[in-house]
Amino acid sequence: MSMTRDEALKIYETMVRIRTFDETAAALFEAGELPGFVHPYSGEEAIAAGVCSELTKDDCVCSTHRGHGHIIAKGADTKRMMAELFGKVSGYSGGKSGSMHIADFSLGIIGANGIVAADIVVANGVAFALQYQEKDAVCVAFFGDGASNRGPFHEGLNLAATWDLPTIFVCENNNFASTTARKTAMRIERIAERAAAYGMTGVTIDGNDPIAVKHAVRAARDRMKRGGGQTLIEAVTWRHHQHFVGDRHVYKNPEEQERWLSDEMDPIPRFERVLAARGLAGAADFADVKKRAEEELAAAVAFAKADAYPSAETLTDCVYREG
Repeated sequence: MSMTRDEALKIYETMVRIRTFDETAAALFEAGELPGFVHPYSGEEAIAAGVCSELTKDDCVCSTHRGHGHIIAKGADTKRMMAELFGKVSGYSGGKSGSMHIADFSLGIIGANGIVAADIVVANGVAFALQYQEKDAVCVAFFGDGASNRGPFHEGLNLAATWDLPTIFVCENNNFASTTARKTAMRIERIAERAAAYGMTGVTIDGNDPIAVKHAVRAARDRMKRGGGQTLIEAVTWRHHQHFVGDRHVYKNPEEQERWLSDEMDPIPRFERVLAARGLAGAADFADVKKRAEEELAAAVAFAKADAYPSAETLTDCVYREG
């Protein structure tokens, strides 16, 4: 897939911003400054960046408990995201949702969901609304390999195919469902094989290659427009951190962990080599992007720390409907 310098650097910048946000959030959590839980997306940035590079503002995304990457890639403000993690009033949900339920309908971010696989059926509802309103838009459902073993996955894919909904399913196969290795929980090698049971296309791609991800989403969208139905994209990747910050991490093979964290596998240095080889960017460009991301996150943290906590009077706001 050919890309301009601007397109390539935009994807790279998105990946770096995601990594910087989640590494910052992880450090803050370990320091005891953040409440709740943090599920870092580090290592999977190529998927969110690649998918969202093919989406418009009218397109929607439904995310997971590991959702910071999707939300940033779709255009969210990192200051408001960080404020939400701190439980502050300027956060996307007024400081009441924390990390796992950030949403901004104006950007097509329908929300992250802490229930595994639940966002798949929510995405179908959004896709039905887009279809009913005759909009030229799609809804992407992000989920992990563990979600593909749950009922909402099978119900969701079946309904999307039966009603021909504009839903694109993106399985971020990072090889672990919480602390359970994928190979111990399913007999098949490739999750994309399950698409055939619902009459849709299934493809497996390198989830650490943003170009491969971008191409798969573009192909899925084109296929849908031609009447070819939905697509289940299995993007194979690896999360760098524990399931959540604080998890003991003893269930991963240390050698395998080291291999995936190497510059050969890590999506950010990998993409840097691709951009340099194509003459699209160089060391100075990469350093500039990283510097700006660090400055952005420093400002986001300062904003969040200076912000106020919600008042007691707002405790039941958005819980009960008045009138």
